[in-house]
Amino acid sequence: MGKNTENSSDMIPPWGTTYHRGSVVMRGSMIPQESTTETLLRNDRNQQIAAGVGVPADRQWDWRSADPWRALRIQAEFVDGFDALAELGKAVSVFGSARIQEDEPEYAAARMMGAELVKHGFAVITGGGPGIMEAANRGAAEAGGTSVGLGIELPHEQGLNQWINLGMQFRYFFVRKTMFMKYSSGIIVCPGGFGTMDEMFEALTLVQTHKVARVPVVLFGTEYWKGLVTWLQSTVTDRGLISTIDPHLFAMTDDPLEAVRIASGIE
Repeated sequence: MGKNTENSSDMIPPWGTTYHRGSVVMRGSMIPQESTTETLLRNDRNQQIAAGVGVPADRQWDWRSADPWRALRIQAEFVDGFDALAELGKAVSVFGSARIQEDEPEYAAARMMGAELVKHGFAVITGGGPGIMEAANRGAAEAGGTSVGLGIELPHEQGLNQWINLGMQFRYFFVRKTMFMKYSSGIIVCPGGFGTMDEMFEALTLVQTHKVARVPVVLFGTEYWKGLVTWLQSTVTDRGLISTIDPHLFAMTDDPLEAVRIASGIE
């Protein structure tokens, strides 16, 4: 059964209490109104099985260490993600560094993007962490919209930021990236490191290979991205390692409102 916990952060977001359903986090209007008796009974029995209750001692073993059983855990993570996001509606993902501070211009820009997307009827999806992700979630939350965070379980990560009203923590990067691509109708890529570029190139590769319908990808911050873009347009293209049309799979801008306009497809 889900449980409610008070948000202990000094900066109180508008969502109030937090509701946990497995790895899924819900706040505000996203919290379900009731839980069924069947859910209670099933969860109770699952806890008994996990604890070895009613299972002979010689059959109690850590299933998580076996690859065939790990496949079920991966499958369950997909199911949780699909279930949590199935009714999300149109959404734009905002990628960017967790290391950007609140007083940096990129934070203010991402916050503006989050608010502007909500004004145009879009949910905002981020990686759920601090920095750019927090800024976009914050803008969406302050505008009264759906603010989604898809976090990843890592030893050094701080968990989901407080501006999320629908969130989930993933064990597997590939499951998490599937959720980004499945539920995003556009992508804005702010300055970031390996993780941000991994997400960006995942999107571009899937579009390039026609594994997904083409979605607009916008790189925000021309000064930051120009070295990478120049390399792609010259060295990589000149050697024939990508098509001459591939660098046109993304746009680049310094204007937060233009980034929103391109990513969302609004005029």
